Amino acid sequence: MLKLIHSADFHLDAPFSSLPPDLARQRRAEQRTLLTRLSQLVQTENADLVLLSGDLLDSSQTYQETVQALSRTLAEIHVPVFIAPGNHDFWSSRSIYAGTHWPDNVHIFSTVSVESIELPQLNCVIHGAAFTTPHADRSPLLGFSAPRDGNTHLMVLHGEVDSRGRYGPIDSQAIAGSRLTYLALGHIHACSGLQWAGSTAWAYPGCPEGRGFDELGDKGVLSVTIDGEDVSARFVPLAGRRYQLLTVDLTGADSPQEALEEALTPDLERDCLRIRFTGFWPEPLDLNALEALAAPRCFLCALRDETRPVRDLWERTGEESLTGLFLRGLRRKLEDVSDPQERERLTLAARFGLAALEHGEDCCP
Repeated sequence: MLKLIHSADFHLDAPFSSLPPDLARQRRAEQRTLLTRLSQLVQTENADLVLLSGDLLDSSQTYQETVQALSRTLAEIHVPVFIAPGNHDFWSSRSIYAGTHWPDNVHIFSTVSVESIELPQLNCVIHGAAFTTPHADRSPLLGFSAPRDGNTHLMVLHGEVDSRGRYGPIDSQAIAGSRLTYLALGHIHACSGLQWAGSTAWAYPGCPEGRGFDELGDKGVLSVTIDGEDVSARFVPLAGRRYQLLTVDLTGADSPQEALEEALTPDLERDCLRIRFTGFWPEPLDLNALEALAAPRCFLCALRDETRPVRDLWERTGEESLTGLFLRGLRRKLEDVSDPQERERLTLAARFGLAALEHGEDCCP
């Protein structure tokens, strides 16, 4: 049985340009702690090797302390580590990959053609290739087929499955024809879970920590177990902070403050939140006051008022329009009914009908 940790897309030293400078510096420093958590996970999982599928670095503008932290942590892992540089951290003679002395347990692929490294102690072969420019139009899997030699054949790549773009397009038919046991991919920042093309398993672990509200929720790595032809993968959260969307519906609330207090649960205190106030409320919200309430309860918050003013359900009854005709009909029925349940049913019908006539937006609480 073989166990590996598959990760990608750390984007270390990302600028976090949407944040104030002090928070951006803090987030870059926090990114480096991902490396420590990765090292600890390898030990906890008792993994045999680590596959890193590119974009470990965000660009060539990398702080030396980050490179030192990366090299030091990889040395502490004490198992073979294979890196396939991606479009953000592509290999070149001037790249950090070429200009840094890396630990003996680390192998960095440096060519666009597939290179193969045998690990006799694990009865497996690791194949891989690198981006050597910011774009790659050709799939490194083109024409590749692993030999039937009794070894477990793994590959680590950066690229896009079934894409015609310029970031290493990889055809799913080529994956099926590769005869690999597992293809470890990077570039897509959402975890794909274990996928299959023919008898080859493949996956994206996603990025291990989000950098914005386009990368929501838990982020992490994959712990992959291979036993003969059986492959399984388990997602392991690794992020120190999450980006989350929080919706606070004010319909029926006593106050926006109370509704917000209730929504800000303790498990969100380390997270970056985008808070949307929805539902019906009689006046515009004081977002500054609400932000002052939320700020101490999370790492970062951005608030949006998407509430709608409370309206009289029947205010358009007198209109000479389809809406007016619809409401007048229901109002007449309502006046002839005394049963509370039937009155509630007709009122609800008026609400939903008016919402449909007004392009699907509910009209009132």
